[in-house]
Amino acid sequence: MVVILIIPLISLLRLRIIIIIIIIIIIMQSCNHYFVVQFNDNKGDLTLQHAFKSMANHAGEADAITLDGGDVYVAGLKNYALQPIIAEDYDTCYYAVAVVKKDSGFNINELKGKRSCHTGLGKSAGWNIPIGTLVSMGQIQWTGTDDRPVEEAVSEFFSASCVPGATRGSNLCAQCKGDCTKSHSEPYYDYSGAFQCLVENKGDVAFVKHVTVPESEKANYELLCKDGTRKPIDEYKNCYLATAPPHAVVSRKDTELADLIYTSLTTNLDFNLFSSEGYGDAKNLMFKDSAKKLVRLPSTIDSFLYLGAEYMSIIRSLKEGKSSSVETGAIKWCAVGKTETTKCDTWSIDSIVGDGKTKIECESAATVEECVKKIMHKEADAMAVDGGQVYTAGKCGLIPAMVEQYNEGISTDGSASSYYAVGVVRKNSGVTWATLQGKRSCHTGIGRTAGWNIPMGRIYKRTGSCNFNEFFPQGCAPGADPTSSFCSQCIGNNKTVGDDTKCRASSEELYYGYAGAFRCLVDGRGDVAFIKHTIVPENSDNAGPDWAKNLRSTDYELICPDAPNAPITAYETCNFALVPAHAVITRPELRNDVVKILQDQMFQSDEGKNLLFKDSTKCLQEVPSGTTYDQFLGPDYMTAMSNIRNCAETVSGLYYCGFGQEYQDNNPTAQIQFFKTTHTHTHTHTLNTHLFSNLMSKRFSFPFH
Repeated sequence: MVVILIIPLISLLRLRIIIIIIIIIIIMQSCNHYFVVQFNDNKGDLTLQHAFKSMANHAGEADAITLDGGDVYVAGLKNYALQPIIAEDYDTCYYAVAVVKKDSGFNINELKGKRSCHTGLGKSAGWNIPIGTLVSMGQIQWTGTDDRPVEEAVSEFFSASCVPGATRGSNLCAQCKGDCTKSHSEPYYDYSGAFQCLVENKGDVAFVKHVTVPESEKANYELLCKDGTRKPIDEYKNCYLATAPPHAVVSRKDTELADLIYTSLTTNLDFNLFSSEGYGDAKNLMFKDSAKKLVRLPSTIDSFLYLGAEYMSIIRSLKEGKSSSVETGAIKWCAVGKTETTKCDTWSIDSIVGDGKTKIECESAATVEECVKKIMHKEADAMAVDGGQVYTAGKCGLIPAMVEQYNEGISTDGSASSYYAVGVVRKNSGVTWATLQGKRSCHTGIGRTAGWNIPMGRIYKRTGSCNFNEFFPQGCAPGADPTSSFCSQCIGNNKTVGDDTKCRASSEELYYGYAGAFRCLVDGRGDVAFIKHTIVPENSDNAGPDWAKNLRSTDYELICPDAPNAPITAYETCNFALVPAHAVITRPELRNDVVKILQDQMFQSDEGKNLLFKDSTKCLQEVPSGTTYDQFLGPDYMTAMSNIRNCAETVSGLYYCGFGQEYQDNNPTAQIQFFKTTHTHTHTHTLNTHLFSNLMSKRFSFPFH
């Protein structure tokens, strides 16, 4: 096993002597493992590219490396296809902010011609976020790398800057105090350095993190807000450029290897992984000193999902320039399953305009989660989802652009559309809220609002337990683990033996969605169905599809949480909650395009129920610009989600999506790569934790700058 620690090129001869000693010691202890130190000569991109290639080629040369957000993005590109496997976790969230002197008098829209201080070229809070934000806002005029390097556009925007790591002698190094390298040999490097640049009047604005300004200095400085206002330093939660992702360990897509690396980093270590004390004046060696623990990320999370849509939008601004409009003049709609795709294809044909071009293009996926991933990857642009899926997509950084309106009469008065989440049982079945435990349940899908989040949130509040499979020993909740009891009553498409559509979270599972959950109850596969209040009337009394033609709505009733069962028509007083309507989600930069194009509606499904949009939708209502997913869902819904989001059955495959949106990278000065050797007699991955621990516990007298 080879472990490579990248450190700056300082006291090279001295380090080489110690390296030789270290290698000799380790080789003497074990001929199977060795430790190598590689120097960072401030050509960081070349070093990282070599590391990425080493890990991506599967030749066994390299296994993992720790990276900041900008580098996680690069590592995830197709030519490397690496993914984050472990994330640092902190006690608090970190925000990228723009700090100015209190008496300076300008706002964020008046930065042109000012002097700027940055933590370093390519750093999250000091470069990627502020420059990407200014490009996306149209402040910095730049159309992409085909036009010119972004550094050139920044150099023209600011009158002078200090950007450690930029080309020496350029305008971006004009305000630096030292050699303008991305190391502590430049006094204005990193957070404290960028702030010092502002303090010493070498700049008019410093791009740092929210905790950079010392407590004693806060009264003399303010933050620039994106809305053109200013706020005190302590009001950073309402005045920041963006949150930045935490440091992540990146590796190949190999679950066994990822588990091994995580185990090796978290088991039986006799030293503090998150402390740089004893290694000179440097901070954040290998891992950030502020990190409290490491979090294992699920294999479903790739770099795009990890970083989140907000950060990805900023990174894309730096890579592609300001380009918010859809390139083809059409939005690419993501349809879930074959039936939705069929409807989408019809919609696409119907949306062809006079020039022969369509306004709607279709992309398909097996599940909503896969669609969310495609939207993140720019393989799709938008889709309509329910509140629970708005929550999941929101964690990924997507935003609600339009909301389904079920009452056309109030669609223009600003009233929010909503519906009631209810529980339906057969009349006189004896099933009530009090006797619900032990019964079979029918759900619209895992993580969906009326079918899962709201009723299971109430059950969790009642029992205090996440063991929902003990409360409902059998049921159908599409999207659950196929081996779960919540798939035992599902039937798939009911056409083939060994059908892999069973319990799939799409219309290919007959019991998926509102009508599907009610059908599960009708077919006797469940004792209670958790659905929307309009579903029984829409599928009974000669309404609805063939399977519902002979049903009578009076044969069913609602279960009330705090009262006896009630008629289907009593939903206003007998329900679990009033919840927000389904919404169209998209990437932040596409919001205006999606709103503009979605003027032609398609709300009826001939081949199934509630395809693409709910059939009861009368029109689409614009969600006010700037509305976040949590604002759209409201505090009551967010509280319900906080009750159950850690329950295993509820955890989405995208649980850690946008993990980085809640934390900010601290731009550590050292990075660690874990390399392995493949022995001729075994193909098992091994890490010598004991040797690694012993080595890292050594105290060196020279500073790691």
